[in-house]
Amino acid sequence: MVPLRYNVRSLLVRKVTTFATAFGIALVVFVFAAALMLGAGVDKALSSSGRDDRAIIMRDGSDAELSSRVEGNHLGLIRDQPGVRKSDGASVVGEIVVVVTAELADGSGGTSNVLVRGTEREGLAFKADGASEATAFRPEIKIISGSAPRPGTTDVIVGRAIAGRFKGIGKGQSFDLRRNRPLHVVGVFDAGGSSYESEVWGDLDTIRDSLGRKGMVSSVRVQLEDKEAFPAFRTALEGNKELGVKVQRESDYYKKQSEATAGFLSGLGMAIAIMCALAAMLGAAITMNGAVAHRTREIGTLRALGFSRLAILTSFVFEALLLSLIGGAIGLLCVMGLTLVSFPVMNFQTFSEIVIRFIATPEIIVSSLIFSLVMGLVGGLVPAIRAARISPVEAMRG
Repeated sequence: MVPLRYNVRSLLVRKVTTFATAFGIALVVFVFAAALMLGAGVDKALSSSGRDDRAIIMRDGSDAELSSRVEGNHLGLIRDQPGVRKSDGASVVGEIVVVVTAELADGSGGTSNVLVRGTEREGLAFKADGASEATAFRPEIKIISGSAPRPGTTDVIVGRAIAGRFKGIGKGQSFDLRRNRPLHVVGVFDAGGSSYESEVWGDLDTIRDSLGRKGMVSSVRVQLEDKEAFPAFRTALEGNKELGVKVQRESDYYKKQSEATAGFLSGLGMAIAIMCALAAMLGAAITMNGAVAHRTREIGTLRALGFSRLAILTSFVFEALLLSLIGGAIGLLCVMGLTLVSFPVMNFQTFSEIVIRFIATPEIIVSSLIFSLVMGLVGGLVPAIRAARISPVEAMRG
């Protein structure tokens, strides 16, 4: 086998072509990893909003809370169903959601949609308010600035991802839900990076009265005894045709919500990555072909020293893989900077804005490195075969 230091020396001697090829591969890996990280960010924002031991109830046929309507008098019936948590703390909470248009606070004059959620007093019983992990309806929510909204008032809290992003939607500010229906922001909350951080939360009665939707809710959240209680609970409710409701695990609901947005963004990124990958593989092939052309005498010498065709082939394939690995490592190092970046995208289900962060996972890092190696293998295989076929006699004569 040809010594590996021979390939390392070859790359160092050809600094310009090595850098150009590695840079091309790094660029492709950057785009490829960014697309995967973007998909993971969407999945994190939406899927992490739900839990397996919480159920969401909507009108049968509705795909999202925004288009759903559940009669408020059904909440008592829901509380009596099997599997609903009977211990201290809230177990059934009705909520209403509405999308409002808000002006961006950056002075550009642009606007975007913001989701406002009205929830019952129990739905606002966060762990930070003194409720224990076992009794808080949403223990994952924490007030990080200001205070929780007072039930029955126009107080609201805003998720940290959009706090201050829009005019009037910041701590100490106010905005109109409808004309002459102001809501006052009294606090900012953290939701562990979920899509809740892109919402505004307030009192159910205040918000639905302002909208003229008394006696109804968009959805009902139910805290189950445990996640194994869900099948019996769903069967009991969906079996009652008079209710006309659909029951889903909260985690499944948000996972489905993320599919369209994540699929679109990841697909767009992948399409760009594939086009760039073709160019990078062509660049690798040109680089390795150039290496073969300029090292014909070296290859002839190696063959004359007794190295087999397979050894030559393996050596050049290894060189191509080493080159792609260097490029892949550079691309991954650069793409890690995106973990500090967040930006708004439109949720295709609610048509409201959610803030997405790039999420790097071990799976994405490994996949990106494999992708770079595949590019190197495809780009370097043909030149390697060409090198292996060179006749030692003709090479020495040349």
